[in-house]
Order: sequence, then structure tokens, then C-alpha cells
Amino acid sequence: MRIFHIHDGFTELATWPQALPPQGFLWVTTSRRVFEVRLAEIQGELLRLAGGSLVDLHVSDLLNPQLPSQFDYTSWYDLLVFRRLAAGAGTERLFIDDAHGTPSSARQAMAAIDTSPVGFALFDRVLLTVHPADCSVRDFFESRLAALIPPVRPAGAAGLAGASDAERSLDADGDAPLPPLHGDDAQGDGSIGWRHDSRGSTNRLPPSPADLMLRIVNHMVDSYLDLRRLLTRQFGYLQQELLSNRQQFRHWQALLDSRNTLHLLEDICEDQRSAVQEWIDALADWPVPADPQGAREREVLRVRSRDVQEHIERVLAHVRRLETSAESAVQMHFSALGSRTNQIMRTLTVLTAIFLPLNLITGVFGMNFDVMPLIHEQGGFWLAAGAMAVVVIGLVWLFRWRRYIGD
Repeated sequence: MRIFHIHDGFTELATWPQALPPQGFLWVTTSRRVFEVRLAEIQGELLRLAGGSLVDLHVSDLLNPQLPSQFDYTSWYDLLVFRRLAAGAGTERLFIDDAHGTPSSARQAMAAIDTSPVGFALFDRVLLTVHPADCSVRDFFESRLAALIPPVRPAGAAGLAGASDAERSLDADGDAPLPPLHGDDAQGDGSIGWRHDSRGSTNRLPPSPADLMLRIVNHMVDSYLDLRRLLTRQFGYLQQELLSNRQQFRHWQALLDSRNTLHLLEDICEDQRSAVQEWIDALADWPVPADPQGAREREVLRVRSRDVQEHIERVLAHVRRLETSAESAVQMHFSALGSRTNQIMRTLTVLTAIFLPLNLITGVFGMNFDVMPLIHEQGGFWLAAGAMAVVVIGLVWLFRWRRYIGD
């Protein structure tokens, strides 16, 4: 479990603060197992800092690793459970390139898709996230937010003495070494300063817990890009094998597993869309802030929410497009198989039609009669053979003229 204070900077706190900071908000992030073990402590600190604890039903939702995406709320906090879609570790080594793989690698790629849920408990000035143990979202946002405004060390020992205990402990632990101040970065009172780049990165920090939650959710939706490449590779390989004429397609189980996975992803995306839509509806019921800055931040939240919903729509459209492509490939396979079967049956029918008159001629001359034309003639055999050759040539010409057989 890690605790961060976000306001004009990004600071990690060693322990729970005695009280909420005057400005900014707290981001408390923990794995699902740690949340279960330290539940009593977390509930007490939330009650002390945020003015309310999590209800038992929502605690069960946060601890459930199979819960679909959903949104719920109380009078003192909102709860959002969002299932992520990401390619598992090691999937980049399953394919040689964009088109070559094996049925085993395709099956492993689909089995490695990570759809575990991430929970958000949104208070007025506290954001609690509960994620899987191997979730990389926290590490990504920790490094990204730290890169927006990196903390700097004031010049001299007096400046370090003026820093907060959390900042001194962060530097002492060696987790985030603080570079020395130069020029205007050093403040006269010896307090910790913040480096601002030319783009004004201070304004890019999340101003509220809701804004940070939407950024994390949007990042989880955008992580589908890696999964999209994985799915495209797998279905590209299976479709090539399915439509190949070199050998008979035998990987029906892998194809069935892939279609089942697409159905699962479609259900997950629909749940994500419903959860975000419920969040947007709840956001519309929030009281309008009186100050212009608060009203602007509220409008930014609406814009971010609609942007997340649009990204989910794109993901859902891509999943459905892959599903349609897989079904079309199966239909094309059976159409090609039916066309090949028709060609074989047409060839056999033509051969049967050619040899049927020959069988008739041989049957006639094979009857047990003493008096028959050409039976006792010296050139009777050659006349009969010539007649059969004429029949064969005539029928072959007729079938080719009718385009029953090719060249």
C-alpha cells in the first residue's frame, strides 16, 4: 500500500497523515490482498480523513476478482469497478511476425489476456484504488505524475531542514533522488520548490480525485492497443490457415476458443460502457460549484468522461469487427470447401457421362448371341473401338463447349 499527496507536486507519504492536507488530495493505492489484510486500518483511516468508510457490500465488490465493471454510489463516496483489457506478459514472443505463429502460440496468447478488475473508491479529497498484485497501472502513473513536476532539493542544509518529513524520508530511502536547486528554483525560505517546464506541466496534474480516476480508467482502455495487435496477429494466422489450400484445417478448437474470447471481451466492453455511462449520469447530478475554477474543472471532468466512453466504443467496435471477420472467414472456408466439392463432383459426373456410352457398347457386344453384326468380322473389334473413340471425343468436346470441364 502506498499513499501519495497531489497538489502542485507529487509526494509519497511514508504513513497516513494526521489530517488531510490544506490543499490537494490523497491517492491511496493498494493491492487486493493487502486491502483484505489491512481492511480495518484502511476503514479507520478513511473514516478519520474522508469522513466515512466503505460499506460492507462495496468491500466485497473490491475484493471480488471476478466482478464485472459497474458503478455505485453513496452519499459520501462513489464506487467504480473497471475491468482492464491488457495483453499478458510474454505474449510478444509468441509470434514470429504479424502473420506467422502456431496453434499453440495462438491459444497461449488468448489465455494470457488480462481482464482483472480495478476498484476505485472516490471521496471528496481521497481516492482509493484496489488493484491486482501485478497491476502496472500504479507504477505507470507514479512515474508519469512524477515526471510532470519532479521534486527538487533546495541548496544547503537549511533548505533540507525546511522540507517535510515525508519528502526527507523519500529522499533518504533512495526511491526518488532529488536534484539540487539551481537559479530561480531555490526559494528564499528554504522550502521545497518545484521545477516547471516551458509547457506549464503544473496544470497537467490532476486537480481532483475524480480527474485522476478518469485518467487511470482512460489509460486502462487505451492499453487495449497492445491487446488489439495480439488479437489481430492471432486471427490473421488462424484465417490464413483456415483459407489455405495446402492442407486441411485442423485447428477448430483454437478457433472456437478465440471466438469465445471475443464474446467475453464484448461482454466486458459493454459492462465498461454501462459503468461509465452511469458515472456520467451521476456526475450530472453533482452540485454545480460556485467558483469559476471549480465549474471549469467540473466541465473538464465531463469532457474526460465522454472521451473515456468514446474510447470504449472504439474498443467495442474493434472487438465486434474481429468477431465479424472470424465469422466471415469461417463462412468463406465452408464456401471454398463447398466449391471444391462441387468441382470434384462435376469432374466425377463428367467422367461417368463419358464412360457410360462405352459401357453400353461393351455391354451390347458382350451379349450371348451367335448372330450379331461385327461379331464374326475380322475388323469388328477395330470398328467398335473406333466408334467408342468417336463417342469419347464427341462427349469431351461437348462438355468443354458447355464449360462443364476446364482446360
